[in-house]
Amino acid sequence: MTSLYDATRADFEIAFVDAPRYRIDQLWNGLYTQFLEPHDITTLPAAARAQLETSFQPALEPTVRTVADDGKTIKFLWRLADGGHPIETVLMYYDDRATVCVSTQAGCAMACGFCATGQAGFNRHLTAGEIIEQVARACREARSLDRRVDNIVFMGMGEPLANEPAVWAAVERIHGDIGISARHLTISTVGIVPGIRTLASRPLPVNLAVSLHAARNELRDELVPINKRYPIEELLDACRDYLKVKNRRISFEWALIEGVNDTMRDAKELHALCRQLTPTAHVNLIPLNPTPGWPTKGSSRNRVHVFRDTLLEFGTNVTIRSNRGTDIAAACGQLAAGQPVRITPAAPSRSARDSSHN
Repeated sequence: MTSLYDATRADFEIAFVDAPRYRIDQLWNGLYTQFLEPHDITTLPAAARAQLETSFQPALEPTVRTVADDGKTIKFLWRLADGGHPIETVLMYYDDRATVCVSTQAGCAMACGFCATGQAGFNRHLTAGEIIEQVARACREARSLDRRVDNIVFMGMGEPLANEPAVWAAVERIHGDIGISARHLTISTVGIVPGIRTLASRPLPVNLAVSLHAARNELRDELVPINKRYPIEELLDACRDYLKVKNRRISFEWALIEGVNDTMRDAKELHALCRQLTPTAHVNLIPLNPTPGWPTKGSSRNRVHVFRDTLLEFGTNVTIRSNRGTDIAAACGQLAAGQPVRITPAAPSRSARDSSHN
Protein backbone atom coordinates (compact mmCIF):
# COMPACT_ATOMS: atom_id res chain seq x y z
CA MET A 1 0.00 0.00 0.00
CA THR A 2 1.33 3.46 -0.95
CA SER A 3 1.81 5.62 2.12
CA LEU A 4 -0.12 8.86 2.49
CA TYR A 5 2.82 11.17 1.70
CA ASP A 6 4.51 8.88 -0.84
CA ALA A 7 1.35 9.15 -2.93
CA THR A 8 1.38 11.56 -5.84
CA ARG A 9 -1.55 13.52 -7.20
CA ALA A 10 -1.75 10.91 -9.95
CA ASP A 11 -2.07 8.17 -7.32
CA PHE A 12 -4.98 10.02 -5.72
CA GLU A 13 -6.60 10.62 -9.12
CA ILE A 14 -6.49 6.89 -9.81
CA ALA A 15 -7.92 6.02 -6.39
CA PHE A 16 -10.68 8.62 -6.76
CA VAL A 17 -11.21 8.13 -10.47
CA ASP A 18 -14.85 9.28 -10.42
CA ALA A 19 -14.21 12.34 -8.25
CA PRO A 20 -14.08 15.81 -9.82
CA ARG A 21 -10.66 17.44 -10.03
CA TYR A 22 -11.42 19.92 -7.28
CA ARG A 23 -11.76 17.02 -4.81
CA ILE A 24 -8.10 16.12 -5.44
CA ASP A 25 -7.20 19.76 -4.92
CA GLN A 26 -9.08 19.73 -1.60
CA LEU A 27 -7.34 16.53 -0.55
CA TRP A 28 -3.90 17.87 -1.51
CA ASN A 29 -4.56 21.17 0.24
CA GLY A 30 -5.66 19.34 3.37
CA LEU A 31 -2.43 17.34 3.51
CA TYR A 32 0.12 19.94 2.39
CA THR A 33 -1.30 23.31 3.41
CA GLN A 34 -3.50 22.57 6.41
CA PHE A 35 -1.51 19.48 7.54
CA LEU A 36 -4.67 17.65 8.53
CA GLU A 37 -5.27 14.02 9.35
CA PRO A 38 -7.37 12.40 6.58
CA HIS A 39 -10.48 12.24 8.76
CA ASP A 40 -10.16 15.97 9.50
CA ILE A 41 -10.22 17.09 5.85
CA THR A 42 -13.84 18.13 6.15
CA THR A 43 -13.96 19.72 2.70
CA LEU A 44 -14.12 16.10 1.49
CA PRO A 45 -17.34 14.10 1.80
CA ALA A 46 -17.36 11.52 4.61
CA ALA A 47 -17.23 8.65 2.09
CA ALA A 48 -14.13 10.11 0.44
CA ARG A 49 -12.42 10.54 3.81
CA ALA A 50 -13.19 6.93 4.68
CA GLN A 51 -11.81 5.76 1.33
CA LEU A 52 -8.69 7.87 1.83
CA GLU A 53 -8.02 6.27 5.22
CA THR A 54 -8.54 2.80 3.77
CA SER A 55 -6.42 3.24 0.64
CA PHE A 56 -3.53 5.36 1.97
CA GLN A 57 -2.11 5.08 5.46
CA PRO A 58 0.46 7.14 7.36
CA ALA A 59 3.99 5.76 7.28
CA LEU A 60 4.87 6.95 10.79
CA GLU A 61 3.36 5.54 13.95
CA PRO A 62 3.67 7.97 16.90
CA THR A 63 5.45 6.39 19.87
CA VAL A 64 6.78 9.05 22.24
CA ARG A 65 6.63 12.84 22.26
CA THR A 66 9.22 14.45 24.56
CA VAL A 67 9.46 18.14 25.45
CA ALA A 68 12.41 20.22 26.70
CA ASP A 69 13.60 23.83 26.93
CA ASP A 70 10.30 25.07 28.36
CA GLY A 71 8.36 23.68 25.42
CA LYS A 72 10.69 25.11 22.78
CA THR A 73 12.17 21.73 21.79
CA ILE A 74 9.99 18.74 20.95
CA LYS A 75 11.33 15.34 19.95
CA PHE A 76 9.09 12.83 18.20
CA LEU A 77 9.87 9.13 18.24
CA TRP A 78 8.16 7.27 15.41
CA ARG A 79 7.96 3.65 14.33
CA LEU A 80 8.00 3.02 10.60
CA ALA A 81 4.72 1.35 9.73
CA ASP A 82 6.25 -1.24 7.40
CA GLY A 83 8.74 -2.77 9.79
CA GLY A 84 8.81 -1.00 13.10
CA HIS A 85 12.24 0.62 12.77
CA PRO A 86 12.41 3.68 15.04
CA ILE A 87 13.32 7.16 13.82
CA GLU A 88 13.26 10.60 15.42
CA THR A 89 12.32 14.14 14.40
CA VAL A 90 13.02 17.34 16.35
CA LEU A 91 10.96 20.54 16.22
CA MET A 92 12.64 23.65 17.63
CA TYR A 93 10.94 26.98 18.30
CA TYR A 94 12.94 30.20 18.32
CA ASP A 95 11.74 33.77 18.77
CA ASP A 96 11.84 34.46 15.03
CA ARG A 97 11.45 31.03 13.45
CA ALA A 98 10.63 27.36 13.87
CA THR A 99 12.96 24.67 12.54
CA VAL A 100 12.39 20.97 11.93
CA CYS A 101 15.31 18.55 11.97
CA VAL A 102 14.32 15.48 9.93
CA SER A 103 15.79 12.00 9.61
CA THR A 104 16.60 10.51 6.21
CA GLN A 105 17.53 6.97 7.23
CA ALA A 106 16.67 4.56 10.01
CA GLY A 107 20.11 4.44 11.58
CA CYS A 108 23.30 5.38 9.76
CA ALA A 109 26.16 3.49 8.11
CA MET A 110 28.75 6.28 8.37
CA ALA A 111 30.05 5.01 11.74
CA CYS A 112 31.16 8.36 13.19
CA GLY A 113 32.05 7.24 16.69
CA PHE A 114 30.83 10.34 18.53
CA CYS A 115 27.35 10.23 16.94
CA ALA A 116 24.68 8.11 18.62
CA THR A 117 23.04 7.28 15.29
CA GLY A 118 26.36 6.04 13.90
CA GLN A 119 26.90 3.99 17.05
CA ALA A 120 23.54 2.29 16.51
CA GLY A 121 24.25 1.22 12.91
CA PHE A 122 22.13 1.21 9.75
CA ASN A 123 18.68 -0.29 9.14
CA ARG A 124 17.36 1.19 5.90
CA HIS A 125 16.77 4.30 3.79
CA LEU A 126 13.61 6.29 4.31
CA THR A 127 11.27 6.93 1.40
CA ALA A 128 10.49 10.45 0.25
CA GLY A 129 7.06 10.13 1.83
CA GLU A 130 8.50 9.12 5.20
CA ILE A 131 10.70 12.23 5.13
CA ILE A 132 7.86 14.52 4.02
CA GLU A 133 5.52 13.11 6.65
CA GLN A 134 7.97 14.13 9.41
CA VAL A 135 7.74 17.70 8.14
CA ALA A 136 3.95 17.63 7.78
CA ARG A 137 3.45 16.29 11.31
CA ALA A 138 5.83 18.89 12.75
CA CYS A 139 3.97 21.59 10.82
CA ARG A 140 0.72 20.28 12.32
CA GLU A 141 2.22 20.54 15.81
CA ALA A 142 3.45 24.09 15.16
CA ARG A 143 0.10 25.10 13.66
CA SER A 144 -1.62 24.11 16.91
CA LEU A 145 0.35 26.95 18.55
CA ASP A 146 -0.23 29.36 15.67
CA ARG A 147 3.38 28.95 14.64
CA ARG A 148 4.71 28.34 11.14
CA VAL A 149 7.67 26.12 10.31
CA ASP A 150 10.24 28.25 8.49
CA ASN A 151 13.30 26.02 8.14
CA ILE A 152 13.98 22.37 7.43
CA VAL A 153 17.38 20.86 8.20
CA PHE A 154 18.21 17.38 6.97
CA MET A 155 20.42 16.73 9.99
CA GLY A 156 18.56 14.02 11.87
CA MET A 157 19.27 10.31 11.77
CA GLY A 158 21.17 9.11 8.72
CA GLU A 159 23.38 10.47 5.95
CA PRO A 160 21.13 12.43 3.54
CA LEU A 161 23.40 12.13 0.49
CA ALA A 162 23.59 8.35 0.86
CA ASN A 163 19.83 8.51 0.19
CA GLU A 164 19.94 11.43 -2.24
CA PRO A 165 17.13 10.45 -4.66
CA ALA A 166 14.55 10.16 -1.87
CA VAL A 167 15.89 13.26 -0.12
CA TRP A 168 15.65 15.28 -3.31
CA ALA A 169 12.12 14.06 -4.02
CA ALA A 170 11.21 15.21 -0.51
CA VAL A 171 12.91 18.57 -1.09
CA GLU A 172 10.84 19.17 -4.22
CA ARG A 173 7.58 18.37 -2.42
CA ILE A 174 8.49 20.43 0.66
CA HIS A 175 9.44 23.35 -1.58
CA GLY A 176 6.67 23.09 -4.15
CA ASP A 177 3.70 21.94 -2.08
CA ILE A 178 4.37 22.82 1.56
CA GLY A 179 5.88 26.08 0.33
CA ILE A 180 9.16 26.34 2.24
CA SER A 181 11.77 28.23 0.22
CA ALA A 182 14.84 26.35 -1.00
CA ARG A 183 16.97 28.93 0.81
CA HIS A 184 15.44 27.67 4.05
CA LEU A 185 16.27 24.03 3.32
CA THR A 186 19.66 22.72 4.47
CA ILE A 187 21.09 19.34 3.54
CA SER A 188 23.91 18.04 5.72
CA THR A 189 26.56 15.50 4.75
CA VAL A 190 29.67 13.96 6.28
CA GLY A 191 31.31 14.34 2.87
CA ILE A 192 29.74 12.04 0.27
CA VAL A 193 31.50 13.58 -2.73
CA PRO A 194 29.33 12.03 -5.48
CA GLY A 195 26.24 13.16 -3.59
CA ILE A 196 27.51 16.74 -3.38
CA ARG A 197 28.14 16.72 -7.13
CA THR A 198 24.65 15.37 -7.78
CA LEU A 199 23.19 18.02 -5.50
CA ALA A 200 25.03 20.69 -7.50
CA SER A 201 23.21 19.51 -10.62
CA ARG A 202 19.78 19.78 -8.99
CA PRO A 203 17.70 22.87 -9.83
CA LEU A 204 16.92 24.33 -6.39
CA PRO A 205 19.53 26.39 -4.47
CA VAL A 206 19.39 24.50 -1.17
CA ASN A 207 21.99 25.10 1.51
CA LEU A 208 24.83 22.62 1.98
CA ALA A 209 26.32 21.87 5.41
CA VAL A 210 29.39 19.63 5.69
CA SER A 211 30.09 17.84 8.97
CA LEU A 212 33.84 18.43 8.91
CA HIS A 213 35.12 18.08 12.51
CA ALA A 214 38.79 17.93 11.44
CA ALA A 215 40.80 19.76 8.79
CA ARG A 216 43.58 17.21 8.31
CA ASN A 217 43.10 13.74 6.89
CA GLU A 218 44.86 11.81 9.64
CA LEU A 219 42.49 13.04 12.33
CA ARG A 220 39.39 13.11 10.13
CA ASP A 221 39.98 9.49 9.09
CA GLU A 222 39.36 8.52 12.71
CA LEU A 223 36.55 10.93 13.53
CA VAL A 224 34.68 10.59 10.21
CA PRO A 225 35.61 7.23 8.63
CA ILE A 226 34.17 8.09 5.18
CA ASN A 227 37.13 10.47 4.87
CA LYS A 228 39.27 7.45 4.00
CA ARG A 229 37.20 7.11 0.84
CA TYR A 230 36.68 10.81 0.13
CA PRO A 231 39.62 12.69 1.68
CA ILE A 232 39.57 16.38 2.43
CA GLU A 233 41.15 17.38 -0.90
CA GLU A 234 38.37 15.66 -2.89
CA LEU A 235 35.74 17.04 -0.53
CA LEU A 236 37.01 20.60 -1.04
CA ASP A 237 36.99 20.17 -4.83
CA ALA A 238 33.34 19.11 -4.68
CA CYS A 239 32.53 22.07 -2.40
CA ARG A 240 34.23 24.48 -4.83
CA ASP A 241 32.18 23.11 -7.70
CA TYR A 242 28.99 23.40 -5.64
CA LEU A 243 29.79 27.05 -4.91
CA LYS A 244 30.42 27.78 -8.59
CA VAL A 245 27.01 26.45 -9.54
CA LYS A 246 24.89 27.60 -6.57
CA ASN A 247 26.80 30.62 -5.24
CA ARG A 248 25.50 29.68 -1.79
CA ARG A 249 27.80 29.83 1.20
CA ILE A 250 28.68 26.39 2.56
CA SER A 251 28.64 25.71 6.29
CA PHE A 252 31.20 23.53 8.04
CA GLU A 253 29.92 21.80 11.18
CA TRP A 254 32.58 21.25 13.84
CA ALA A 255 31.80 19.26 17.01
CA LEU A 256 34.41 20.33 19.55
CA ILE A 257 35.98 17.40 21.42
CA GLU A 258 38.18 18.09 24.41
CA GLY A 259 41.87 17.74 23.53
CA VAL A 260 41.09 16.26 20.11
CA ASN A 261 40.06 19.02 17.69
CA ASP A 262 39.92 22.16 19.83
CA THR A 263 43.60 23.18 19.75
CA MET A 264 45.38 26.13 18.17
CA ARG A 265 46.62 23.81 15.45
CA ASP A 266 43.06 22.78 14.63
CA ALA A 267 41.95 26.42 14.47
CA LYS A 268 44.79 27.28 12.07
CA GLU A 269 44.04 24.31 9.83
CA LEU A 270 40.32 25.07 9.77
CA HIS A 271 40.93 28.71 8.89
CA ALA A 272 43.30 27.70 6.08
CA LEU A 273 40.70 25.32 4.70
CA CYS A 274 37.92 27.93 4.80
CA ARG A 275 40.09 30.41 2.90
CA GLN A 276 40.20 28.03 -0.05
CA LEU A 277 36.50 28.58 -0.72
CA THR A 278 34.90 31.67 -2.23
CA PRO A 279 32.58 32.80 -0.76
CA THR A 280 34.33 31.73 2.43
CA ALA A 281 32.65 28.92 4.32
CA HIS A 282 30.84 29.63 7.55
CA VAL A 283 31.81 27.53 10.59
CA ASN A 284 29.21 26.30 13.07
CA LEU A 285 30.84 25.23 16.32
CA ILE A 286 28.94 22.58 18.25
CA PRO A 287 30.10 21.56 21.71
CA LEU A 288 30.13 17.76 21.51
CA ASN A 289 26.98 16.37 23.09
CA PRO A 290 27.22 13.31 25.35
CA THR A 291 26.31 9.92 23.86
CA PRO A 292 26.39 6.54 25.62
CA GLY A 293 28.90 5.01 23.20
CA TRP A 294 31.53 7.78 23.21
CA PRO A 295 33.12 8.49 26.59
CA THR A 296 35.30 11.42 25.47
CA LYS A 297 33.98 14.78 26.68
CA GLY A 298 33.03 17.79 24.66
CA SER A 299 35.14 20.89 25.00
CA SER A 300 34.44 23.14 27.97
CA ARG A 301 32.45 26.32 27.52
CA ASN A 302 35.63 28.35 27.96
CA ARG A 303 37.50 26.28 25.38
CA VAL A 304 34.64 26.64 22.89
CA HIS A 305 34.76 30.42 23.25
CA VAL A 306 38.55 30.51 22.94
CA PHE A 307 38.35 28.44 19.76
CA ARG A 308 35.68 30.75 18.33
CA ASP A 309 37.62 33.88 19.25
CA THR A 310 40.75 32.46 17.64
CA LEU A 311 38.91 31.83 14.39
CA LEU A 312 37.42 35.32 14.49
CA GLU A 313 40.89 36.79 14.92
CA PHE A 314 42.01 34.86 11.85
CA GLY A 315 39.06 36.31 9.91
CA THR A 316 36.92 33.16 9.71
CA ASN A 317 33.11 33.46 9.78
CA VAL A 318 32.07 31.46 12.83
CA THR A 319 29.18 31.07 15.27
CA ILE A 320 28.50 28.79 18.22
CA ARG A 321 25.35 26.76 17.81
CA SER A 322 23.28 26.70 20.96
CA ASN A 323 22.51 23.25 22.29
CA ARG A 324 18.81 22.43 22.31
CA GLY A 325 17.23 19.33 23.78
CA THR A 326 20.39 17.85 25.30
CA ASP A 327 18.52 16.54 28.35
CA ILE A 328 16.10 14.56 26.14
CA ALA A 329 18.82 13.30 23.76
CA ALA A 330 17.49 15.54 20.98
CA ALA A 331 20.64 17.58 20.37
CA CYS A 332 23.10 17.25 17.50
CA GLY A 333 24.62 13.76 17.41
CA GLN A 334 22.29 12.31 20.06
CA LEU A 335 19.48 10.83 17.96
CA ALA A 336 19.43 7.05 18.26
CA ALA A 337 15.70 6.37 18.67
CA GLY A 338 16.36 4.15 21.65
CA GLN A 339 18.46 1.71 19.65
CA PRO A 340 21.43 -0.05 21.30
CA VAL A 341 24.78 1.60 20.70
CA ARG A 342 28.30 0.31 20.21
CA ILE A 343 30.98 1.43 22.64
CA THR A 344 33.59 3.40 20.69
CA PRO A 345 37.16 4.07 21.88
CA ALA A 346 37.43 7.18 23.98
CA ALA A 347 39.47 9.27 21.54
CA PRO A 348 41.51 9.09 18.34
CA SER A 349 45.02 7.71 18.56
CA ARG A 350 47.84 9.94 19.74
CA SER A 351 49.35 10.02 16.25
CA ALA A 352 46.12 11.27 14.73
CA ARG A 353 45.54 13.72 17.54
CA ASP A 354 49.07 15.13 17.55
CA SER A 355 47.63 17.86 19.68
CA SER A 356 50.66 19.61 21.10
CA HIS A 357 48.36 22.66 21.52
CA ASN A 358 50.57 24.80 19.32
